[in-house]
Parts: sequence; C-alpha cells; structure tokens
Amino acid sequence: MQELMEKIDKNRLPRHIAIIMDGNGRWAQEKGQDRLYGHFHGVESVRDIVEGCAELGIEYLTLYAFSTENWDRPQYEVSGLMELLVDTIRKEVPILNRNNIRMHVIGDIGMLPANAARELQEALEETSHNTGLNLVMALSYSSRWELVNAVKHIAADVKSGKVDPDTISQDTLQQYLATSAFPDPELMIRTSGEYRISNFLLYQLAYAELYFTDTRWPDFRKENLYQAIINFQGRERRFGKTSDQLQQTAAIH
Repeated sequence: MQELMEKIDKNRLPRHIAIIMDGNGRWAQEKGQDRLYGHFHGVESVRDIVEGCAELGIEYLTLYAFSTENWDRPQYEVSGLMELLVDTIRKEVPILNRNNIRMHVIGDIGMLPANAARELQEALEETSHNTGLNLVMALSYSSRWELVNAVKHIAADVKSGKVDPDTISQDTLQQYLATSAFPDPELMIRTSGEYRISNFLLYQLAYAELYFTDTRWPDFRKENLYQAIINFQGRERRFGKTSDQLQQTAAIH
C-alpha cells in the first residue's frame, strides 16, 4: 500500500470523488449469506475509504448509499438498511468529529423513517463545525428526482417573478440542484463490475473521469482507492479541447 501511496501526485488529487457502492448483496450471496450481511460489511469499507480520503486531503467524497429506486427492494431488506443506517450514523459521528469530517446529505429525505431522519439531522448539526473532508451521503436520491425537483423550483420562481426566464443558464440550474454547495466530481468510482451510472449525479458527472472495478464494495479498501486515483492521474482531461491546446495552455502557465 505504501508503494501505491508514493505513486500518487498530491498536487493533482481530484477535489471531489463520487462512489457508487455496488455489490454488497452479491458479495453476501457468494458467501451463502443474506444480502443484509453484505450491507453490514459494506460499512467497514465506508469507514476505510472515508479515512483514506481524509488522509490524502480529498475535499469532497459523495457516497451513493440508497437510491429512490431502492425503496422497491424487498421490505425486509429496506427495513434492515434503515436500521443499519441509524445504527451506523449514531456510532460514526464521534469518529467524524475526531477526524474533522463534516457530513452532508442529498436526496428526498422526507421518505426516510422518522428515526433515521432524526439521527441524520443530529449528525449534520453535530459535524457542522468541522472543516476537513466533506462527506456527502446520497440517501433516497436519484438524479432524475433531483432534476425534476430543480425544474419545479425554477418554474415556481419564474412564476413569482424571482427569476427572469431569459436569464436562465447552466449556472442557474446548478444553483437549484441538491449539490449546489459542492463542486462537480472529477472522479466517479463504481464497484462490482457494473458499467453504468444508475441515475447518479447525471448532470454533475458530465466531465468526470469514470473508473469501474470488479471488486465488490465490501472488499474495497484504501489500496483500491489509491489505484483509482493513480488511474485518474494518468488520464488527460481535455474538456472538449485538443491535446495540443492543453499543452499550449500548460506552457503559458
């Protein structure tokens, strides 16, 4: 792991990493266990990756913890996930504070059970003074929900005269997104061998580098994170420009 750490250029770290934590259920089933067993062990991976990002100096980490589509899963799994969420938040807040990590949440929180919403709100308040890594939990979140919600609010503000429709731009839309307080992710990681974005930060990932790994989430650890960052740093990020243009810009600076 030390060798991997030494390969990382600390001056070219992604400012914001987003992760789709996939494969908990399959990991458990491969071991002959219930799907919730995988979610339980996935918490250990969350702890390790949050710690790894904080140690590196990553500013923002967004974790896709529960999508709006996940509400359609079997009731026992949803109930178990909610209980795990409450228990995990309660246990992790002191650790977040010790490590100067601030928690945020994006998603349709009104759909959460009352006890989960209460624990979440307390965690947000108790970590609000921290100035290190910003840990963003995407809970009851989907990008299509977010975009529809943003359009509704823009329409309401146009109707009330707060917004002139002729002035609406990309910046306007971004101000109405759930992620308005955060920069767009530069690196998106998805575990467990699936090659899709699954309704996650569709607008925000427009220019993100996408990294896919076969590793199931419960097995994903710091060394896997380092490998993803090394891969990211080996890519040329052109943003629509040519390689020659980027080289000319770099030469000027």
